[in-house]
Amino acid sequence: MRFALYVPNFGPFGDARVLSDMAAEAERAGWDGFFIWDHIAGDAYSRIMVDPWVALAAMALKTTTIRIGALVTPIPRRRPWKVARETLSIDHLSGGRLIFGAGSGGVGAEWERFGEVDHPVARGEMLDEGLDILTGLWSGDPYTLEGKHYTVENQQFLPKPFQQPRIPIWIAGKWPHKKPILRALRYDGVFPIIANDPSYLNPPSLKALEEYRAISNWILPRMDANHPIDLVCRGNSKNDCDDDMKLIQEYQNLGYTWWLEHLVPEVFGGHLLGDWPVDRMMQRISDGPPPAGRVQS
Repeated sequence: MRFALYVPNFGPFGDARVLSDMAAEAERAGWDGFFIWDHIAGDAYSRIMVDPWVALAAMALKTTTIRIGALVTPIPRRRPWKVARETLSIDHLSGGRLIFGAGSGGVGAEWERFGEVDHPVARGEMLDEGLDILTGLWSGDPYTLEGKHYTVENQQFLPKPFQQPRIPIWIAGKWPHKKPILRALRYDGVFPIIANDPSYLNPPSLKALEEYRAISNWILPRMDANHPIDLVCRGNSKNDCDDDMKLIQEYQNLGYTWWLEHLVPEVFGGHLLGDWPVDRMMQRISDGPPPAGRVQS
């Protein structure tokens, strides 16, 4: 199992310099990845935000080995060809360390208040067409698509991705909805979001564990043995060797390949809309991945 940090792109972390410093510290402390949220607005969040792709560029330049990415980018509120350019640029800038997370999106204010399409079926269609466009433009060959929502006419994007055969794509979706999970089987990873259940923030939560067990039990039999994909879970370890060993082993036994340490203020005695215990959150980065991960490495 690999271990990564997962942090917002707003509040005290709504600054590309701060995020790049955090990513550099995470790399020094032995983490395998550093992922940020992809939001642009919304009443639920601080108005201080940084564009995730600007932040990823800064992170790419400040690190050398750690995996980076935004989880998740809602393709239906982006132009897919612009995303293709951004991902190709970050992939080369980082020397092939980008993982691209994609989904249909949430947070209604980011859609309705900007006149974006806010119907789940249409957004699902746009996501599928957008993913086709991304992989088509990443091929480096001339590409054309006449879709329901997007049109691309004989476009060739160069250079090809640094990573071959493509930049890894993780698909996010709210469990227990099955369609996003099935979509993920066509790509490289699944990032399930447990709908309406905040208990995932506080493992060892039996409810969270049972939800993740149900997800892996459903997806593993449907996975192509010739095309295994990453299974991504998230939560919060205590950095206590005995507890973490038990917790991480449970998730490994279920087939999960990435653990995302969810660095949000609630876990550290604060609140997303109020206090941000930044010092404690930064200390968690410096402490390194769960001892279970360090022991196994």
